[in-house]
Amino acid sequence: MPPTLLQIILLGLIQGAAELLPVSSSAHVIVAEKLLHLDPSSPEMTFLLVMLHTGTMFAVIVYFWRAWRRSFFADAVQFKWAALRVTAATVLTGVIYLGLKEVIERGFMRGSDKAEVEQLFSNLWLIGGALVAAGLIILISAPRQNRSDARTDLTLGDAGWIGAVQGLCLPFRGFSRSGATISTGLLRGVAKLQAEEFSFALAVVLTPAAIAQELLRLHRSHPESATPGNLLHLAGPGLVGMVCSFAAGLLALRWLSSWLERGRWQHFGFYCLGAAAVIFILAAGGL
Repeated sequence: MPPTLLQIILLGLIQGAAELLPVSSSAHVIVAEKLLHLDPSSPEMTFLLVMLHTGTMFAVIVYFWRAWRRSFFADAVQFKWAALRVTAATVLTGVIYLGLKEVIERGFMRGSDKAEVEQLFSNLWLIGGALVAAGLIILISAPRQNRSDARTDLTLGDAGWIGAVQGLCLPFRGFSRSGATISTGLLRGVAKLQAEEFSFALAVVLTPAAIAQELLRLHRSHPESATPGNLLHLAGPGLVGMVCSFAAGLLALRWLSSWLERGRWQHFGFYCLGAAAVIFILAAGGL
C-alpha cells in the first residue's frame, strides 16, 4: 500500500532532520517505516527515498554555499586544492565501500539468492550495533572539539582518513556518515567547523551517486515501475517529501552548527547510544 500524504510528510521531516544530524537518518527512517507498516522495498518507498535524499542535498548546498565560496572557491588555487582533497576522499570512499560490499555479498551472504548488501538494511540488530559504533566514535572525539591548537587547514592526509571512514559507514545503516566523518576530522586535529564543512562537501558529491544507485535498484527490482510514466506518477508525493526534507534539513544544520560551536558534540553520541538501546528493545520485541 502506498504511503499517505501524512506519512510522506512525517518521513520527509524525519529524513531531513536525521540525515544532517550525526544520528543516522536511515536508522530513524527504517524504524519509522516499520512502525507505519510500510514496505521499504516497494517502488513507492524506493522512489520516495530518492526524493528525500535530493531534498537534503539541496539543503546542504543552500546552507554551506557561503562558507564553501569563502573556503573552496575564493580563487583558482583554493579551488584546485579543495577539488584534490574532495576527489581523494571520494575515491577512497568508493574503494572501501565497494570492497566491503563485495566481501559482505560474496562472503557473509553467499547462501542468499541475488545477495545485495541492501538486504541487511532493515536488520534492527545490525542498525543498533552501528548506532553504538557511531555513538562511541562521537564520544571519543568530543574532547577534541574545543582544542585551541586545532588546524583550520585540512590536509590531504586528513581528507584521506575522512574518506576512508566514510566508506566504512556506507554499507551499515545506523553508522552515521556525518557523525563518523566529523569525528574523524576532530581526531585528526582539524577545527570543528572545517571538519563539518568538508564532511558535507563530501555528502554533496556522494548524494547523486546514491540517488542513481537507488533508481537503478528500482529499475532492477520493479522494471514496470521505473518507466518515465510511472516515475512521473510517483513524483507528486515525492516532491512533497522533498520539500519537507529540505526544510527539516536546513533546521537540522543550524542545530548541528550551533551545538558544534557551543561544544556539545558529545550530546549526539549519547543520543546514538540511547537510540541503539531503543532499537535493541524493538528488535527483541519482534518489530
